Amino acid sequence: MACCYQVSLGGGIVAVAASSFPVNSKLKPFPALKAELPKPMASDLSPDRSIFHDASSSSPRRDLVFIVNPRGFSLFLSCISCLFLEKIQIKKQQLLFGAGANGRTGKDWKKLLPYLRSRLDKNCNICESLTSGPYHAIDITREAIREGADAVVAVGGDGTLHEVVNGFFWAGKPVANHNREATRSTALGLIPLGTGSDFARTLGWKNDPREAIDRIAEGLRSPVDVGVITGESEEESHYFINVADIHLSAKAGYFASRYKRFGNLCYVIGALQAFMGHKNQDLRIKVNEGEWETCSLVTALCIGNAKYFGGGMKITPNADPSSGNFEVVILQDFKWYDFILKLHRLYNGTHLSVKNVSSRSVFSIEVEDISGSGSIYVQSDGEHLGFLPRKFCILPSAIQMIC
Repeated sequence: MACCYQVSLGGGIVAVAASSFPVNSKLKPFPALKAELPKPMASDLSPDRSIFHDASSSSPRRDLVFIVNPRGFSLFLSCISCLFLEKIQIKKQQLLFGAGANGRTGKDWKKLLPYLRSRLDKNCNICESLTSGPYHAIDITREAIREGADAVVAVGGDGTLHEVVNGFFWAGKPVANHNREATRSTALGLIPLGTGSDFARTLGWKNDPREAIDRIAEGLRSPVDVGVITGESEEESHYFINVADIHLSAKAGYFASRYKRFGNLCYVIGALQAFMGHKNQDLRIKVNEGEWETCSLVTALCIGNAKYFGGGMKITPNADPSSGNFEVVILQDFKWYDFILKLHRLYNGTHLSVKNVSSRSVFSIEVEDISGSGSIYVQSDGEHLGFLPRKFCILPSAIQMIC
């Protein structure tokens, strides 16, 4: 039974590959994830566009392709390097891994490789592919799925996971597997590295990459939900697996992205900057295709497919990525001192009993800015998406995940 995982590393090519080839130029990033991608610099690249040399092999070994970003590029930085995919010439099973998390990821990944090979080499082909900048993991993931990869594994934090999840979709639909020999769909995997993953916290996983490799070796799968976000225009849909949020928290996330070099402290710096000039706003919401209702003086509105965001804040404590619903938490009329006094409750998930905090379970929610100012920030999984209005819908059991 064939399996594939792929890993993306930024800034270079891992030596295990037999040869390299450019990313399919026909693949385009989501309009909501636009990036200028430089042309490949190498002149001796193989014209073969296949990730795997023998995707049709009847070998029982799993194909693993790894995607790793050792430099931990922020999703808000520009692309600085050419795009490459790696391929490997052995008849095993292939896995795809994608990695990223502040600059330690590359070193951590190299230290982890011996253990990974000791656990997977007997049954898997291990292919590594390096990401060269923002959104590269999306294209790599799509290519791997089309070629019949058994799994795509994000290595790093929630930013890398977010890109890999978006790579599972194209033009509003799941990416199709073009390998007729494949007997099952491509799964999603995760190896938390660096400061860890908020999504992994929801699953109760420790920030232990060796345990994650053991899970991948075992290969058990469970379906997980994915959120999809659309706007007013004809723009491409955007997907998220963790938490989407609106207004103050989204604005804080936007500013925090500028201070990633400070680790989790970036969230505190971003929040302080977001509070400068912040005003609570009246929003209009429509839940589950029902009637429009007004929420006054909204400070933040969070749509959780999972429980945590912002480096461990348990903002939507009842969310479950296999429930078929979001948990929506709305904070209203919060002052700056409310966050100081109630911050511990936001982190431990006991804030739902606090005055001016409400929660509900929904399968869809539309949100509009009553003022029409076009200045209410929206983000998902820490990725800035623009401004209201937006519609959020759940896609139940959209992806099989290695758990």
